Amino acid sequence: MTARKILLIGIGAGDPGHLTIQAVEALRRTDVFFVLDKGEVKQELVDLRQHILDTYVPGHRVVTGRDPERDRTAEAYVEAVDDWRRRRADVCEAMFRAELADGGTGAFLVWGDPTLYDSTLAIVEDLRSRDGLHLEIEVIPGISSVSALVARHQVSLTQTSKPVQVTTGRRLAHAWPSDVDDLVVMLDGQTAFTEHLGTGATIYWGAYLGTPDELLIAGPLDEVADEIVKTRAEARERKGWIMDTYLLRR
Repeated sequence: MTARKILLIGIGAGDPGHLTIQAVEALRRTDVFFVLDKGEVKQELVDLRQHILDTYVPGHRVVTGRDPERDRTAEAYVEAVDDWRRRRADVCEAMFRAELADGGTGAFLVWGDPTLYDSTLAIVEDLRSRDGLHLEIEVIPGISSVSALVARHQVSLTQTSKPVQVTTGRRLAHAWPSDVDDLVVMLDGQTAFTEHLGTGATIYWGAYLGTPDELLIAGPLDEVADEIVKTRAEARERKGWIMDTYLLRR
């Protein structure tokens, strides 16, 4: 039995120009593109993905599976995420077996970079161990929202001889990590930076990075926190969703 090949193609944070030559070459050797439909209306992202496919692989084939619901209220957060990923893997396994022939090449288009806070790599790693499903995996890196953020603010991600830590809003709400002055915060639905007023921190915030609706705010945290909270709430109300990240530096 010849292995099926699965490509995880990073397509950048939202600008079609983020697509690398390596990513374009990967698109052109793909037989079928797989999509997990989240059932959320983010038409700009749907349109961008469609634009990329129409531009580089006209006549492409897409197979869509329904993304399982995730329990966002469970107290056991890690266990809930692991359960959700297993159920997502079940959906992908069914698609692979039904829609991708032995020796064929399938691909997922992954926003940003497939190795940074994205579950697709963990899902296909799970599938690698399942009986009778022989998979080869290739990861094509993309421009992450982190890279896009600091580029748009024209600041370095790191300071001389200092570490930077990538974390989540959930972790930041609990505490600012010790011995780290530079934090990149992702997946923050609760504006956890407001818990750290009075620390002398500077914030570089961005939403919808790389898209026509991109929003950028930077400055001393104590001075711009309220503006970010207000801008974020208004944008989410207007569009129905938001994707943002920020760098905190003290």
